[in-house]
Amino acid sequence: MKRKQQKFHLYRWKRKVFAAILIGFCFGSLVLMQTQYTRIVSLRHRFAQKPKIAFLFIARNRLSLEMVWDKFFEGGENRFSIFVHSRPGFLFNKATTRSVYFLGCQVNDSTQVDWGEASMIEAERILLRHALEDPYNERFVFLSDSCIPLYNFRYTYNYIMSTSTSFVDSFADTKQGRYNPKMAPVIPVHNWRKGSQWAVLTRKHAEVVVNDTTVFPVFQQHCKRRSLPEFWRERSAPVDPAKEHNCIPDEHYVQTLLAQEGLEGELTRRSVTYSAWDLSSSKDHERRGWHPVTYKYSDATPKLIQSIKEIDNIYYETEYRREWCSSKGKPSRCFLFARKFTRPGALRLLNMSVLGGEGVEARNETVAK
Repeated sequence: MKRKQQKFHLYRWKRKVFAAILIGFCFGSLVLMQTQYTRIVSLRHRFAQKPKIAFLFIARNRLSLEMVWDKFFEGGENRFSIFVHSRPGFLFNKATTRSVYFLGCQVNDSTQVDWGEASMIEAERILLRHALEDPYNERFVFLSDSCIPLYNFRYTYNYIMSTSTSFVDSFADTKQGRYNPKMAPVIPVHNWRKGSQWAVLTRKHAEVVVNDTTVFPVFQQHCKRRSLPEFWRERSAPVDPAKEHNCIPDEHYVQTLLAQEGLEGELTRRSVTYSAWDLSSSKDHERRGWHPVTYKYSDATPKLIQSIKEIDNIYYETEYRREWCSSKGKPSRCFLFARKFTRPGALRLLNMSVLGGEGVEARNETVAK
């Protein structure tokens, strides 16, 4: 009797072990199948997902030209993302923006930006940090709150994605007063570059900017805003104004950093954003050229837009270099965006249906097909 009980208990124990093994095998198979399924779905999604362009807006408060951009982003088909940096405390919501594209796109760690200070490039770095969190973002476009798109989204996307390079306006700055000798030896003068801050960066170059712990601190320390004559009434005048340095960080930082890293061979050394600098616009000689021309309602005409679209080369005096613009290896127009436009001026262009459309090259390709 005792032996039978022992056999019975052994039999029950074996059944439990077998059941446990069977359950474990089934559970393991289920987990493996789920993992494989998730991987396949992920690969399919990754294969189907097109690379995106991150549009990085630096704004004071609201985006006054949002309706122009609202029209531009229509039909983007998940090929773009938007990030907005505005002053701390300002909130983008349904009360401050009428475009659904900008809701939920504001970064939550913005900094106070002061013209002529390193805070401007810190804002750029903040935008890039957020944009890089999306692995599908492969190009990063800096835009101001006064920028307008000249073409439609399709043409702009194809133009930017047609090259593996960044678009960075970069040239040797030989004028005295911008470079501070105290920056050496970290930043030698032969690596000092100047250009427009409105760049288009590849993911690789965006990561270089975000991970920089060498050049940015030097800009913070030695790039200080020079006091202009109209402010000398409020504080004592400098002993020697000529020795004050106003390096304008946003016009030098990205260009100089990429030169420091030996990456200039990976750049298309021009901007795709047009700005007009009229040195005779101010009667005050000290303020001439500090800011680009602002286009008001009366300035915003089809003729103006057409003249900007027809520009096909840029000349750099300090390097005796003429940059002929190209796209997909063919001669092309230089600019995709333009600034600085007031809200009335931009809305006038939008109502006249002047903005948008394909470039000449795209129309020619369509005809050829």
